[in-house]
Amino acid sequence: MKKFRISQLPIIVQVFLAMFLGMSQGWFMPAWFIRIFVTFNDFFGQFIGFLVPLIILALVTASIANSQHGAGRMLRVTMAVVLLSTFLAGVASMGVSEWIIPMFVTTGEEVVLAPRGGEELAPFFTLQLPPALDVMSALMMALMLGLGMRAVQADSLRKGISELQKLVMLSIEKAIIPLLPVYIFGVFLKMSASGGIIELASDFLWVILLVIAMLVVWTLFLYSIAGLLAHRNPFKLLWAMMPAGMVAFATCSSAATIPVSLERAKHLTRDENTASFVIPLCANLHIPSVSIHFVICAIAVMMMVGQPVELGSFIPYMIMLTMTCVAVPGVPGGVVAVLPVMASMLGFTPEMQALCLSLGVLLDAPLTAMNVLCDGAVCTIVDNRVNNS
Repeated sequence: MKKFRISQLPIIVQVFLAMFLGMSQGWFMPAWFIRIFVTFNDFFGQFIGFLVPLIILALVTASIANSQHGAGRMLRVTMAVVLLSTFLAGVASMGVSEWIIPMFVTTGEEVVLAPRGGEELAPFFTLQLPPALDVMSALMMALMLGLGMRAVQADSLRKGISELQKLVMLSIEKAIIPLLPVYIFGVFLKMSASGGIIELASDFLWVILLVIAMLVVWTLFLYSIAGLLAHRNPFKLLWAMMPAGMVAFATCSSAATIPVSLERAKHLTRDENTASFVIPLCANLHIPSVSIHFVICAIAVMMMVGQPVELGSFIPYMIMLTMTCVAVPGVPGGVVAVLPVMASMLGFTPEMQALCLSLGVLLDAPLTAMNVLCDGAVCTIVDNRVNNS
């Protein structure tokens, strides 16, 4: 008889258990026990920050370099649609959040989300692990290498990037994903010890509902545009792509859904070559659901702690969010890539980051399903823009 292990459970179940156990045990566990996880989280958070630029460099470079040659116009149109979709999804979410979230959010959660426990809950020791590249440098290098390899046929460099991609994926699968529940447990353990965690959890039930509602609205919006350009019923287009969305919901991976997405997308286009080009590219680039989630969560957290949501600082955050996470949809649990952006652009504490991350992992299935469904709309839009001009 096989021995049961918690690691055999789906990552969503593991994260839910980690949140529940952390919230329920923090109020009675001794400080030395909590500090063990605080110490681990301090290093693990730095490890995530170290790995994120490598994720961007490897996955984005490989995605651009391995796209079909001779398809320059299609690549430009696809990239433009993808970036606009992702960025405007964040802008729309910002507008909705500033209108709706104040109706149900509880202010004054500074103690929970930015605890000031002094030495009592401080790490036993700290190890510094600075990233080899910052996020923007990694992004610019990925664009330069990807486009350069396409231009000069750099097969040796392409092979090296492909191997780097495999190493990065291995690090995510064998290190980040298995240890993510431990990290989340530690964060919620410390937050629970600071008090007020129950009120915080009740507030975020409304945030989850708002995220899901925005996912539906944005999907319908993109299909309305696709239907208008293709002169077809948008609901029939959406229905044709629905099997791919169901597979994405089950697998939580845009990349794993590519075969089904490709087959369904061919029903949405007049030229099958468009689907063959756009769908694999979008599986690693198109992230409107991630933008929606992390914009809504960020605004909710900022309102909870009394931090003003200023357009001058939030627009750069949404731009960086759009540019940084272009590789996230193909990686189950890859939303960890957003954490350094939240820390550097918005000044989020580890507790504030982890709360947004936890909800992102719990919502990974609907977020991924929405990404895949919207890939079908992008495919239809690109097909009409490229083949009609």
